[in-house]
Parts: sequence; C-alpha cells; structure tokens
Amino acid sequence: MKIILTGSTGYIGRRLLPDLVDAGHHVVCPVRDKRRFDFEDFDDEFLKSVEVIECDFLDSDSLKKLPKDIDAAYYLIHSLTSNSKEFSKLEATTAENFVDYLSTTKTSQIIYLGGIANDEELSDHLSSRQNVEEILKKSKVKLTVLRSAIIIGSGGASFEIIRDLVEKLPVMIAPKWLNSKCQPIGIYNVMQYLSGVLGNKEAYDKTYDIGGKDILTYKQMLLQFAEVRGLKRYILTVPVLTIKLSSLWLYLVTSTSYRLARNLVDSMKNEVIVRDDSIANIVPIKKLSYKESLERTFLRINQKQVVSSWKDSFSDPNFSSSFLRQYEAPKHGCFKDFKNFTFDRDPKEVIDNVWAIGGERGWYYGNFLWKIRGFLDKLVGGVGLRRGRRSPNDLKGGDSLDFWRVLYANKEECRLLLFAEMKLPGDAWLEFKIKPKDDKYCLIQTATFRPLGLWGRLYWYLVFPFHGFIFKNMARNIISYQAK
Repeated sequence: MKIILTGSTGYIGRRLLPDLVDAGHHVVCPVRDKRRFDFEDFDDEFLKSVEVIECDFLDSDSLKKLPKDIDAAYYLIHSLTSNSKEFSKLEATTAENFVDYLSTTKTSQIIYLGGIANDEELSDHLSSRQNVEEILKKSKVKLTVLRSAIIIGSGGASFEIIRDLVEKLPVMIAPKWLNSKCQPIGIYNVMQYLSGVLGNKEAYDKTYDIGGKDILTYKQMLLQFAEVRGLKRYILTVPVLTIKLSSLWLYLVTSTSYRLARNLVDSMKNEVIVRDDSIANIVPIKKLSYKESLERTFLRINQKQVVSSWKDSFSDPNFSSSFLRQYEAPKHGCFKDFKNFTFDRDPKEVIDNVWAIGGERGWYYGNFLWKIRGFLDKLVGGVGLRRGRRSPNDLKGGDSLDFWRVLYANKEECRLLLFAEMKLPGDAWLEFKIKPKDDKYCLIQTATFRPLGLWGRLYWYLVFPFHGFIFKNMARNIISYQAK
C-alpha cells in the first residue's frame, strides 16, 4: 500500500514509520522541514520505501505537491502548546486542509489517533481533538478513530512529567485531580493498534477506545512508578489547588511548558477509561500492564533507544518552523561576544564535544550558573533548562537543547547554530565553528544578541561580565574535555 503518514517527525509518527516500511508499505511523509526527518537513522534500502515531501497543512497550496495515488492515510497532527483558542483553530484548519487534499486522491481509509472523550463536559484539549474527529468524518474516505488514554513511552510528555515528579519529590502535596481515573497504555500497544487497523475493512467508519491492562488513579500511577524505580514516595492530596495553581505547580516542578501543563491539568478533570473494548475483536493483542509498559520504557532508555520526544515540538507559538531555515545569526543591530581558541587536538574529538553539549553532559563550565539561569527562566514563564535533549550525542535542525533550539547542525562543516527559546528582551544565538588555522585548528564560539529596546541593551550590559569567564572557560573545556 502507498500511505500518507502525517506527523512523521512527531512522537508517534517517528515510531510508526519503521513498522509500516517493515510491513512492505511505501510511505509518503509530508514534513514542514526536511532537516527534521531522521534520514541518518535509516539505510538506503529502507529509504527506497520512503518519500519525504516538504509542505504545510496550514497552507493548502503547498499540498499540491503531494501524490494522488494514496491508498491510506494516518492523521497524527496535534497542537498542544498554544493557547486553547489558538490550538483549536490551528487543529481545525489543518484537518480541513487534510480532508480537502484527500478528496483529490483514491484513499480508502483515514486512521486518526485522538484522546478518550466519554464525558459530556470535556477540557479544551479533548474538545479540540473531538472537533478534529468530526471534521475528518465529513470526508468521503472511511475513517477509523483510535481514542487513546495516556500513552506511556520513552520521550512521551506524560511519561516524562510523571518521571520528573517521582524522581525529584520524595513528598508531594498534590491537587485533588490525582484521584481521577485513567487507563494508561504503553506505546508498544499503541503501535500494534495503529498497524492492526490499517486496511482492515471491519474497522472502517468505527471509533475505538484503546487503553492498557490497568485502570488507575493518577496517584496510583505515581506510586507504582516509584515502585518500579525502587523509590519510596508519599503523596498528600489537597482540595484547594485550582487548575491555574495546579498548572503552575506542575510547570515549576517538571520540564513541561506552562501551556502544556495547563492543557494536561485541564484534561485530568475527565476520566479517561475504555468503555467499549470492541477493538479486541479486530486487533487481538496482549495488553501490557502499567508496570510492564514502564519496564519496557526504561529498557529503551537504558539502551539509549529513545526514538522521539515531545520536547522537540515548538514551545513558543510565535516560533515558526520557517525560522529553522535561518542558517546564519544576524550581523547588524546586534551585540556579539567572540571567543577563539587554537588547538592541535583531533578536530573530530572537539566537534563530538560540541555535539554533546547540554543535557546530561552540561555546558562544560558553570553548570550551577546555567541551572540558576534556567530556574529564573521558569519563573518568568520560559522553558527552563530541564528539557534536556533528544539524544546524548546527536543533533539536527529543530531539536530542542535545554533552553535552546538547534537551527543548523552540520558535522562535516563543523558548525552548530543555536537559537535561545528562553525569555529574553531580545533574540539570542550561540554558534560554534571549527576551522583550520596554520597547521592547527581554531574553535570559534560566537554569542549574538539582538536587543529589543532599552531593556534589551541594559540586559546585555548586565550579563556581559559573566560572559568573560563563563563563555571563555566553556570554549576551553570543550577543547580539552575527554569523554570517559
């Protein structure tokens, strides 16, 4: 079959793509930026079955590039981080454009992954998912809807938030929504369902709830997570925390953004439990328990096989993917801080150190100061430092890197360009280059800041003294660092 896989660079799509290719399908992957596609993760034989096309489902004209001879389509486009009105509008527009495109093809099935929505009063997030479902139903193409509970898998938003809470807080004073019930499902089971309904005519024009083996409260999920990690945790629930306060608490304690925290907390007022398990007759699988899903997840983490992460989605609704095509920091109207150091070490070892910056490795100097900067960023509504990175040693355009975003990463050119997503009175870039110099090499590290008004200029002069020792020692330690 020839399949359109939307969201192929997203959390679910990245994992589904290999399953579809291994099953013998030809997969068309519409992406906004080809650099975010994992070409380097696949061999030439695999890529013969994959077609990557740049387009944007918010721009209907760009969809004319997509092929018409499509047999089936996966709709995995979601928006979580914008405000409620904005993400609802964006999700509706992309769904409508998707339906219009499919009307020009011979597609026989749409498969949509949404959220369980069995309550009458839904959160804004779940209401938007349901609205997308209704838009897709207007298509003449047969629709299969899988409504999922919380998905447990390495790099998943829910998993990472639970992990942050359990591993950082021995005692939690938590809001009453921790007593709401849910039916978490492992990412492994989700992949089985997504693959299992493909081309299955019994699943046409059907809606299924999918969940795991266990029905648990969020409190039980936290405590069972602690058991799997060998930790003792205590949770006290209180009735006084409003949605806004709960969201703020979740935002400050975990690596999530405030917008995502708000959407998640708002959704937790709804119980997400499978009420109709009829999909078991269509796709009979062995459901994993919550603990089994956690164990599989940590096995992948320990083997460094985290395929995708929610953290790579854009945190700032004003941050357009087209911004990723900015391959150079601006030259005019900016303050710049240059650090140049000559070295005679193998340049490949130094560029490997550059590619490992941030995350668990840290920033090579003053990590405590970087953490303080991240904490301050959190206090003013920024992303903070806890996002980490997708991979410990690999970077590509679009990746999140603590409170930076990778704009350009090319190891052959020995060049990395980062853009700051922290809250600033202006825009900031950080660039690393390695170039030959006489019979040696030179690491060129450039911090660029484009100030916004008087406050931006004042900010630069306030932090400039810190650059003298932080950036200087960071560059030196990048050169001298020896990986163990």
